Amino acid sequence: MARKRATWPQGRIVRLEHTSKILADNALGDPHVREMAVWLPPQYDEAQTTAPHGRGKRFPVLWDLVGFTGSGLSHVNWKNFEENFPERIARITHEGKMGPCIVVFPDCFTSLGGNQYINSSAIGDYADYLTRELIPFVDREFRTLEGREHRACFGKSSGGYGAIIHGMKYAKYWGAVASHSGDAYFDFVYMNDWPRTLTELTKHRSKRREAGAYEVLKEEKRASTGMDDGRVKNFLVHIWRKEKLSDGEGHALMIIAMAASYDPDQKAPLGFRLPFNLETGERIDARWKAWLKHDPINLVEKYRANLQSLKGIFIDCGWRDQYGIHFGARILSKRLKQSGIKHVYEEFDDTHSGVDYRIETSLPFLYRAIR
Repeated sequence: MARKRATWPQGRIVRLEHTSKILADNALGDPHVREMAVWLPPQYDEAQTTAPHGRGKRFPVLWDLVGFTGSGLSHVNWKNFEENFPERIARITHEGKMGPCIVVFPDCFTSLGGNQYINSSAIGDYADYLTRELIPFVDREFRTLEGREHRACFGKSSGGYGAIIHGMKYAKYWGAVASHSGDAYFDFVYMNDWPRTLTELTKHRSKRREAGAYEVLKEEKRASTGMDDGRVKNFLVHIWRKEKLSDGEGHALMIIAMAASYDPDQKAPLGFRLPFNLETGERIDARWKAWLKHDPINLVEKYRANLQSLKGIFIDCGWRDQYGIHFGARILSKRLKQSGIKHVYEEFDDTHSGVDYRIETSLPFLYRAIR
């Protein structure tokens, strides 16, 4: 497939630096000064040029919540054989599939590989960072149509989870949301990753394993409490020294990030609890309940009024998703339907990977809702 040069106007990307008070002194020590990218459609500069007294037309705003291990900045980079997000959005705007809008690409990456766009004392208050700091910042810097009714967020995977959760908990900031393959049905989606995560963490026990007799009751003492017995800390120190993670290490990091997101505890080692006995693999029900409180399928009725206030909800997932997220998406759609919440749910013949092209369906939907 040959890469073709676009013949239509591409708009322009502006990079801004923002100093966050909310992320300052976060538990991970991650930077609180972040760079973000903003894509402006070609019409943005045209409208400013023709407007009297320097005033110009204002535009609705879309916010891109990137998936785990990503950053908004990665979506504006050059890509081989396919379009990056600004190029794709410029094309579908030129084709008339959607009108011109501003698209924001924030950086919410963390030392744990990302976050779930929620507040966590173990990671940082990224929901507040987005809503209380970045939204007002963008509205001051650009000619946005202010107000929730002209603002939407979208994302894939962890970003899709963030989008639907923001539609539930932070509806006063968003007029519409789109979730692509967003985490849901935690009992199903995350459970398959725990066995290999526990096996990966075993490599980093303070006391190395030796062949021979194994006294379970003795070995599991600390590991059965939901507290890190040192292996998680050792694992993190190990991977933070590496440039390339193995597949097992990458998935273990993801599960640890989920624990830090869903069950923070400032009194616990590393600031969060774990939902499994690290030695036997037995689930700690009290800890798992903390996770389930964040599962979108369990939050529909609680946030029914907020969801009904949205001007648009779009959800989709590939029916071959390797993490089984399509099952969670189906349950989420069912719960929304049962609660009388209008939404669009679609499935397509693909996996969890390489599905950026789906924004060609969701973004026109969002634009129509917030224009």
